[in-house]
Amino acid sequence: MLKVTKPAPNRLDIQLEGTMDAEKMRHGLDTLLRLSADINQGVMMYRIKGFTMPTLGALGVEFGYLPKLMGLVGRFDKCAVCCDTAWIRTAAEVEGAIIPGLDIKTFDLDDRDGAEAWLASA
Repeated sequence: MLKVTKPAPNRLDIQLEGTMDAEKMRHGLDTLLRLSADINQGVMMYRIKGFTMPTLGALGVEFGYLPKLMGLVGRFDKCAVCCDTAWIRTAAEVEGAIIPGLDIKTFDLDDRDGAEAWLASA
């Protein structure tokens, strides 16, 4: 499941759980692009629980969306990643170090309060 919501004008919440197939990936990425179209200097909250590798079809869909997704990154200043898997938190921290202009901080899945506080800080 890839669920994208927009709880505030400058914020997206993204929930990723379980296995992702091509149809779920396409729907989730279309929603992500649509909801982020008018965001500038935004923040994101990712919650990743029970992650499993996407199907090959889902990865193919994601690769097809990469040009649009790269443009999306510039709309956001901060991204909090709450996850129950240590290697995903590490990968997110590495992404934060190499993506200019996007500050990524990781949290344990159950530390939503800490992630919320960090997103709200200046």
